[in-house]
Amino acid sequence: MGAETSTALADFRASVRDWCRTHVPTEWRTAQTGATDAEFVDFQQTWFQELRTAGYAVPHWPREYGGGMPIPEQIVLYQELAAHDAPRLVLAFVAIHHAAATLLAGGTAEQRQRHLPAILDGELWVQGFSEPGAGSDLAALRTAARRDGDDYLVTGQKVWASGAQYADWCLLLARTDPEAPKRKGISYFLMDMRSPGVDVRPIRQATGESHFCEIFLDDVRIPAANLLGAENRGWQLAQQTLGAERGLTMLELAERLGNAGFGWLVEECRKSGALGRSALDDPRTTDRLARLETELTGLRALCRDLVERHDAGTVGPADASIVKLYYSELLQRMTDFGAEISGLPGQTVLRKPMSGGWESGAWILDFVGSWEWTIPGGSSEIQRTIIGERGLGLPREPAGA
Repeated sequence: MGAETSTALADFRASVRDWCRTHVPTEWRTAQTGATDAEFVDFQQTWFQELRTAGYAVPHWPREYGGGMPIPEQIVLYQELAAHDAPRLVLAFVAIHHAAATLLAGGTAEQRQRHLPAILDGELWVQGFSEPGAGSDLAALRTAARRDGDDYLVTGQKVWASGAQYADWCLLLARTDPEAPKRKGISYFLMDMRSPGVDVRPIRQATGESHFCEIFLDDVRIPAANLLGAENRGWQLAQQTLGAERGLTMLELAERLGNAGFGWLVEECRKSGALGRSALDDPRTTDRLARLETELTGLRALCRDLVERHDAGTVGPADASIVKLYYSELLQRMTDFGAEISGLPGQTVLRKPMSGGWESGAWILDFVGSWEWTIPGGSSEIQRTIIGERGLGLPREPAGA
């Protein structure tokens, strides 16, 4: 990095740092703990527009749609947002990452122009992929879509749909050719969640939240103009969505885990311990913290390397799966240690901030919630298969094995 570039990046960091000092809401964690759905949505939409005004909401988008921030600046931005404990864009996450990546990869000019500006105005999205019998084996989905004039009629069920109760639109996979091999007969739709026949039912989780939902579809009419890509070619496009879920989104999450998350953990160790002693006085504790910090340093480096090579067009076929696998299992190990070190008092925390991440400091809830990350977007077993077959070139696992 040249001196001029280094100076420009330092100036940008100072600018972001100043912005965070004056714009990151104070006491937001307290206000968002126990917030109603309406308060949560209002807070998230207001925060999104704050970031949008500053040019920080969608830095990874193309310049013509409001992004265009260079990769080094994106890294600095996420580092500073994490360091200043800024709220996460929980509600907009699917819209600005999954939906945007899919529209940019396979959407028509009309579809992009319709939805990308609307996302910036607050349009919310949900991903309608998984089904009760088609989770890790996504290609086994049975939701059916049949052509009816200028529309498709869609019937079926989706599950584990994050934030569906708030969503305006859905990225929907449905089977349009039941006779084709299972990866060949799937189509990709953009579905208006206000359409007649859409029934959303939140699922109450062990943490007390209802982050996930079921979506029931009963002859839902979707205009043919909302078909994304070619009919029966949705599987290929779905890989773009899953690639975004496993890859570029990890940059922000890794920075938050390495900043606020690790900071919470060190603080927990400092205040815990028997007979008034800090757990940091125990070499076993400091040893585990050192190992976790080393792993976090590796994760952040992996994420930066991934986004830089994605920008250069040199990303490998399994690289996103490596990052997703590493993040999700490190998150489990870290929150597990937090739940252990916090002792009995940590087991009694029943609420966490709604606009936080998976590293809120409410350790038992964070740990239970961390298991979510080893399942959606392809379970850890699926990620290892992708890494083995696509990354290492190992023979494909025999069918039915």
